[in-house]
Amino acid sequence: MIDADDFLTPLRARGFDFFTGVPCSFLTPLINKVVGGATGGGNARLDYVPAASEGEAVAIASGAWLAGRGTVVMFQNSGLGNAVNPLTSLNHPFRIPSLVVTTWRGGPGLKDEPQHEVMGEITPDLLDVIRIPHLPFPTEAQAVTPALTVAQSYMDAENLPFAFIMEKGSVKDDGLDATPLPAPDMGPVTDLFTGDGLPGRMRAMEAVLEVLPDDAGIIATTGKCGRELFTIEDRKQHLYQVGSMGGAAGMGLGAALNVTSPIVVFDGDGAALMKLGSLATIGSMAPTNLIHMVFDNGTYDSTGGQPTTAPAVRFARVAQACGYAAGWEVDSLDGLKQAVTEALKTPGPHLIHMKIAPGSMKELGRPTVSPPEVARRFRDFLAPYRKAAD
Repeated sequence: MIDADDFLTPLRARGFDFFTGVPCSFLTPLINKVVGGATGGGNARLDYVPAASEGEAVAIASGAWLAGRGTVVMFQNSGLGNAVNPLTSLNHPFRIPSLVVTTWRGGPGLKDEPQHEVMGEITPDLLDVIRIPHLPFPTEAQAVTPALTVAQSYMDAENLPFAFIMEKGSVKDDGLDATPLPAPDMGPVTDLFTGDGLPGRMRAMEAVLEVLPDDAGIIATTGKCGRELFTIEDRKQHLYQVGSMGGAAGMGLGAALNVTSPIVVFDGDGAALMKLGSLATIGSMAPTNLIHMVFDNGTYDSTGGQPTTAPAVRFARVAQACGYAAGWEVDSLDGLKQAVTEALKTPGPHLIHMKIAPGSMKELGRPTVSPPEVARRFRDFLAPYRKAAD
């Protein structure tokens, strides 16, 4: 058994200072120490974002990496299944490294709850299958530095995640000294619905680009949204997400928390619904520079136009209930430009729910720049706007 500082102090010395995840009783001492503040009695910067799901945590960490942070994702192995999609379809194609700490509920010789039986048997094998190398979490102070050296060497060389598997009792519990997150006020929602004919997604994105400043970074959700943005114009401040459906909002949050420039998420209704809990995380963390746009055509456009459940959802009102600073409901290009212009003038986070027509251009192309190149030029674009370390 080690003290939390035995792990966190050398970890931070290597530049890993941004943490996100979902709690597990095995992780309690580690998370509590991060949540409680600096290690070693100093003013070390250790940020923690409590995610609504493990997959969201992976996306948040990826956004923070784009903004220059060294990231750690922590969760229970029962939630490893939730993280498989972004670990394989976000981190792998974009070559984004992150240190993963997963617990081992139901591990060898450990009597545990029945829901942990299967995952307890397959945790190391599952990491092998998704090509994430791993080591046991160090349980002796002198083993921490060698373990971190192995992990960092791999991540530096391959630009991919590395995992530690933590067994019960690995870290001494010193209790929790933390202030609960404040409940944000419910911001206003402005209804600009006209009921007129709806524009298409590409035209809506063109209207947004007309009013966005050049220092705004844009993260476009997977599918035709990113493909259309690339078709309109390919720029270094554009990130075209592939796979990891639902992860754009979390990725935008991770980036927005760590830079001063505007971060704009181009989301879809189906993607937003997939990780609706991200709205609660965004509202709680309250990034003032985040504009979250949901282009809502009521369909899964990239897979043939099957209907989503979005007609039953007022996204701006959900965001309002989750603590966003303001929301807009729009269905016209003029209303859209008005909403974006106003959102840029006031602290966020903001959500703009834009109703659009289904469909897209025929023979729509795909980005010709590779995901790793997209990620690194986006990271370079954000570099001048990184927040100074505390």
